[in-house]
Amino acid sequence: MTVLPAARSIRRNGTLAAQPEVTITLDYEARMLRRKRLVTDDGVAIFVDLAETVSLDEGDCLVLEDGRLVGVVAAREPVLAVTGDLPRLAWHIGNRHTPCQIAADRLLIREDHVLEAMLRQLGARVERATLSFSPEGGAYGHGRTMGHDHGPAHVHDHSQGQSHGHSHGHGSA
Repeated sequence: MTVLPAARSIRRNGTLAAQPEVTITLDYEARMLRRKRLVTDDGVAIFVDLAETVSLDEGDCLVLEDGRLVGVVAAREPVLAVTGDLPRLAWHIGNRHTPCQIAADRLLIREDHVLEAMLRQLGARVERATLSFSPEGGAYGHGRTMGHDHGPAHVHDHSQGQSHGHSHGHGSA
């Protein structure tokens, strides 16, 4: 197996002067990386060694040390296509800190039987599909939405919509 030079930087989609020579198809989880050995769609091993962890999007490129570009393709993966009262359903999905791809006519989330049951109970129409998954970034326009943690001694269940007497800082005061 041929080994390409290391990728130590990225170029975001839309900032490219040249087209990538090679592509790499990665699912949502695999597009979050810092240091990792990967294999391109042509079967060539590369080593990604970035200064910090990044979330790659469809169309971004890894820049190899010799200047060549490796284009990122979002893999098709199991998702739930959700339709219905989208603002209300999006609120419930967001309240569970679940990555969500938002379109005018549907929401896409990763396949999850618990969320599927909750959404159906809320009146959503839910269809299983295999599609590229590129959810919205974080609240500040980039990166990933990460779950929150109150520490090991603090456990609560959001699924019943119960208040537990403290703020998560998600809404206005």
